[in-house]
Amino acid sequence: MPNPARRALLLGSLLKSVSRSFYLTLRVLPTGMRDPVGIAYLLARAADTIADTSLIPPEKRMELLLSLRSQVNSFLDEEALTRMAVEVASQQTDSDEKVLLESLGSALTVLSQLSESDQESVRDIVTTLTKGMEFDLRTFPDESSGQIVALQEFAELDQYTYMVAGCVGEFWTKMTYAHVPRTFTGCPEVLLGRGIRFGKALQMTNVLRDCGKDLRIGRCYLPATMLARFGLTPHDLLLPDTSLPARPLLFELVRKSLDHFREAIEYTLALPAFSIRLRLACLWPVLIGLETLLLLVCNDDWLDPSKVSKIRRNDVYRIIAFSVPLVPSNRLLRIWFERLIARVETRMRG
Repeated sequence: MPNPARRALLLGSLLKSVSRSFYLTLRVLPTGMRDPVGIAYLLARAADTIADTSLIPPEKRMELLLSLRSQVNSFLDEEALTRMAVEVASQQTDSDEKVLLESLGSALTVLSQLSESDQESVRDIVTTLTKGMEFDLRTFPDESSGQIVALQEFAELDQYTYMVAGCVGEFWTKMTYAHVPRTFTGCPEVLLGRGIRFGKALQMTNVLRDCGKDLRIGRCYLPATMLARFGLTPHDLLLPDTSLPARPLLFELVRKSLDHFREAIEYTLALPAFSIRLRLACLWPVLIGLETLLLLVCNDDWLDPSKVSKIRRNDVYRIIAFSVPLVPSNRLLRIWFERLIARVETRMRG
């Protein structure tokens, strides 16, 4: 059992070092939600590191990923954890990621100390997220193969966004109902659905923002059937002059993302005005996501990985500073949201 200092390290400085901007959201969560959300994040981040360590063959990554999923759902296997530390942690150039992988035993012990309902929720979310990572490893070629594989249909992309992010919105909603009861107004089923679409909105934004980088490791999340409608192939997207011809496809996917964001906005505004912490935790990713979409539709070289549409740190601080005094007001927040969406839509029409 990790001592209090070890637990504090895991859910404090280590969590902060590996979660980056998400740590801002974690810090404003109500107290009861922090530990289950934090430990879910650490386990998912460790799994993601295993899945993305390209120096290890995909087959071995799959084996280690499935081993971690099994341990999350059953009993601690010290020997398997030692193999992960040796085989994966040793390949990390980021010391924080290395420490995380070497701390998996403590993280799994902290998981076992949560309430039974929280344990079940954390295990469910980590299982679903690792299925999304498994999907990546099974669907796409080795990063060094020089090949590109595309998803086929939009439904496949939609299912993928559920596995890697929509399920997080679902988990977040369940955590809110469990730890901050009587917070949401409205039908629970509707709120769960909106929570899923909240996560999908953020992941769609990530897919579009990172498209150029993903293509260069053989992953095309833009569906082949959609590419074909615009006379494009996955390999065409690697050409230096394809960003402009591919903008109609970008705009179609941005519109689908905006539909998800509209549901995320209603999700956020369903929180009562006095739930300042939960509102801020939802408000910031929505605003950062919408501003990222605005950068994307203004970026004539959106497929160039050297010109990625990424929000600057100063803009994140600006969003945080402006949001705090406005957070209790649905009217003012809705105006802010609608103006941002209007700017994205105007740019696409222009």
